[in-house]
Amino acid sequence: MGPTMGIMAYPMTSLPMDSPRRVRVAELIGGTSLACDAANGFPPGKVLRTVTLAAELAAGCGLAGDALRDAYFTVLFRFLGCTGFSHEEAHEFGAGDDITTRNTMALADPSEPLTTVGAIVSRIGRGGGAIARMTAVGRLLATDAVTRHAHAQCETAVRLAELARMSAGTLAGLRQTCERWDGKGAPHRAAGEALTWGARILHAADALEIAFHRGGPDAAVALARRRRGKHLAPDVADLFVKELPVFLRALEPSGLWERFLAAEPAPHAWADGDEVTTIARALAHVADLKSGYTIDHSIRVAGLVGAAGPLAGLPAESTRTLVTAGYLHDLGRLAISNRVWDLPGKLGIAEWESVRLHAWHTDRVLAQVPSWRDVAAIAAGAHERLDGTGYHRGLPGSALRFEAQLLAVADAVAAMGEPRAYREPLAPERIRDEIDADVKAGRLAARAADAVLAAASLRAARPARSGTPGGLTDREVEVLTWLARGKTNKEIGQLLDISPRTVQNHIASIYDKLGLYSRAGATLFAVENQLL
Repeated sequence: MGPTMGIMAYPMTSLPMDSPRRVRVAELIGGTSLACDAANGFPPGKVLRTVTLAAELAAGCGLAGDALRDAYFTVLFRFLGCTGFSHEEAHEFGAGDDITTRNTMALADPSEPLTTVGAIVSRIGRGGGAIARMTAVGRLLATDAVTRHAHAQCETAVRLAELARMSAGTLAGLRQTCERWDGKGAPHRAAGEALTWGARILHAADALEIAFHRGGPDAAVALARRRRGKHLAPDVADLFVKELPVFLRALEPSGLWERFLAAEPAPHAWADGDEVTTIARALAHVADLKSGYTIDHSIRVAGLVGAAGPLAGLPAESTRTLVTAGYLHDLGRLAISNRVWDLPGKLGIAEWESVRLHAWHTDRVLAQVPSWRDVAAIAAGAHERLDGTGYHRGLPGSALRFEAQLLAVADAVAAMGEPRAYREPLAPERIRDEIDADVKAGRLAARAADAVLAAASLRAARPARSGTPGGLTDREVEVLTWLARGKTNKEIGQLLDISPRTVQNHIASIYDKLGLYSRAGATLFAVENQLL
């Protein structure tokens, strides 16, 4: 029923089966799925319940072997695309609040216009001014937001699944994340039998789980019947209604983690040391894509600690763990609205509390993954300071591992070198001065600062790139750099002294050359190819 999954389905490593470096992929992605739950405004366990329900539905539909594995991983990786449209959901359609926008649109259905419009009008842009709310609602109802959202989420999920070396069948299902049985979905209007089984199972499991957690079994059954043959494949919807008691057990909260892992079809997908690091890098993109101001932050931090670790005398395995922590240290960002991250002015008490909470969310998310407990201990210290003035615990230096002290410096150096809503990136000399001042004040460790600053100098001295990947011109790279940061065509035009129409022509050429359709997809290409 399709190609095998390579290393992700069949172990191809020489490591023994009981090697501590050998980890199930489902454990890594499923354990960190709490971040995706928070990013969508869903209750904890939403992703795990959806995947478990999907496995039951797929088995009930007669899927087996590769087809069953593809369905399982299609649903699991689908949620990694959740931040692909965050910037637009916040600034074009949500009056700054991307999480409420995603949560509101989670059950949007063109065949139920009154319900959908009612939800949009009542919820979109809450907390913003009246004009901002009206503008956001109007844009959401009048533009091609659905198609753009579908392109962004599909391209993000597919690219991250590619990084994790998932099967062609899983990738095919992810490309149809937002399609519908009746062909009224997006982005390609695929319909009926043209939908992969993974996509059919995904559509049903996702919508039915949301209906269940919002309204209970009756609401889920009503949705299955109402959307049968429209959003949902008829046989999948019918199976859910007919075998309701079986599927309700998949949605029970008790023993959810164990049932989620048990639902993965054998042979299980495994990853070893380097593959685990690659999966962590994919998860870094999920966090970084949340805001145009952070699109490559975690990637930069991981690069800095990877270079600084050996300079500070860390052994290879400790450096590997530190790099993984660098990739994952900001997963908690997903739980906080872009209204906070993209605020152009001074943060108030409420905003600062949200910022501090993101470190707590990172700690809690990573603590769910047994094999990343060591990583969690380091990542949770990324915003701590030696004098106890950091967050989220306010730990003193005596309670912080040296790896966490290194990570804290790298996070600060990377952040200061990036643009923020309230300031431009700082010059290298200013960054060095700021770090030196923190060391003298007893906030950052001198040994860690020396290693990170030395690593930053080495990274800055890399030779210039010869040519650009994807056949992009130098001007197109300039446009892509600002596009990735979330700038509008008008803003890019002003920055580059060209017209908005010329900018649009460059963007169309970029998408054509790269075979992409979304800002998120182009952004991932730019980050992975170090074009920023």
